[in-house]
Amino acid sequence: MRRLIAPTAIVLLLAAFPAVAGPDGLPGFEPMQTGPGAAGRWDAVADVDGTDGHAVEQSSDDPTEDRFPLLIRMATAPADVTVRARIKPVSGSVDQAGGLAVRLLDRNNYYLVRANALEGNVRFYKVIAGHRTQLGGADLPVVAGVWHDLAVTAREDRFTVWFDGGELFTVTDATIGTPGKVAFWTKADSVTRFDRLDVEELR
Repeated sequence: MRRLIAPTAIVLLLAAFPAVAGPDGLPGFEPMQTGPGAAGRWDAVADVDGTDGHAVEQSSDDPTEDRFPLLIRMATAPADVTVRARIKPVSGSVDQAGGLAVRLLDRNNYYLVRANALEGNVRFYKVIAGHRTQLGGADLPVVAGVWHDLAVTAREDRFTVWFDGGELFTVTDATIGTPGKVAFWTKADSVTRFDRLDVEELR
């Protein structure tokens, strides 16, 4: 049985309510970062194809290598979950990437699925002590300026990655098996938008 433990979409409360934590208009989220470089800049922005005409955007274009801005959903999620969101790579000369972190313990320890429009691939990593290790991947078109559906299912030591409604691959890893947070993720100078975060508990 599955239980939805987050709203179907991020509702961008642009003026109705003050933020509990994090950027204005993004209650319940907090920006953090893996690696060096300028802090990420996360905002609610207008997007005609986003939910209610809005989206979440990371707009800082600092090209520092191994710079990974995070926007963390501060509510802890169960270890076994399906996490879904829509992502739109907007721009970037070093990278055009966006992803989802799951079982996030802190800004340096989590699992990550990400799509990259410049490289044309989807990859799955574990991040331990701030260092990424690739566990799986698939090469396929990731078009900039277009919304894509990205999802990962974590059940015990198995992780299945989905992109635009199709299953890509499954990997196994037992490094992090405890509940954690989920987060939006970008890399280097990627300007990326996010929408419709779902966090669904697996039973």
